[in-house]
Amino acid sequence: MTHRLALSTLGLPRMPIPDVARLTAASGYQGVELRAHPEEPVHPGIGVHERAAARREFEAHGIEILTVAGYAKVTHPLAPHELPELVALAHDLGASYVRVFPGGDGTAEADERAVQQLTRAAQLAEDSDVRILLETHDSHRTGAAAGALLDRVNRKGIGALWDVMHTWLGGEAPAESYARLAPHLGYTQVKDIASAEDTTPLPLGTGVLPLTECVALLPPDGWLCWEYEKRWYPDATALPELLAAGREYLAGLTGA
Repeated sequence: MTHRLALSTLGLPRMPIPDVARLTAASGYQGVELRAHPEEPVHPGIGVHERAAARREFEAHGIEILTVAGYAKVTHPLAPHELPELVALAHDLGASYVRVFPGGDGTAEADERAVQQLTRAAQLAEDSDVRILLETHDSHRTGAAAGALLDRVNRKGIGALWDVMHTWLGGEAPAESYARLAPHLGYTQVKDIASAEDTTPLPLGTGVLPLTECVALLPPDGWLCWEYEKRWYPDATALPELLAAGREYLAGLTGA
């Protein structure tokens, strides 16, 4: 088997779902990571009809909804509904994963809160055939930090999302990151940037991130998702212009 390729709608701000589905399919990607924010078409506040329509749209184009990319920060005190609503949205859409952030301050108290909240959510996720993935980000940007927290949870319904930019910015070599995340890994986000000081998104393979090294470590049957951060960098090149070349670049790395 070869890697399956997805794209994140963070690179397609506010694009209507039918357009996302058509573009994803036409560009040769098999999946999509949906940014679950109120400014986007899909988020926990939409109703059953909107959920069903989004699911049908992607199914009609042969595209898998990989992830509901939420913004819950699990080291913070969460509202009781926050993770359940994201899990329910993922279940309704047929998505495999919910993305969450650490969001902490690096304290033992914050880590303990994250462990407790993820552990409480694990059963609901497992019952819903959904897995909650903690992204390597902010306070736990390295594989070592995220992996240590996830080791403490140790539940099937909880895992890791490897954002290769953040582990690199955290000073980890890809082999170190993968070794710590592998027991928990759901899938991997790829991207490229000019430098640690300039994280404006670039076309894949044109920046400094060790993408070849990262992808070579991964099992061949997993997902790679291109998270192009256009939403945060409005002057960056529009993602649709880059998708074909990005797909060819990833195909060269993976044989996809």
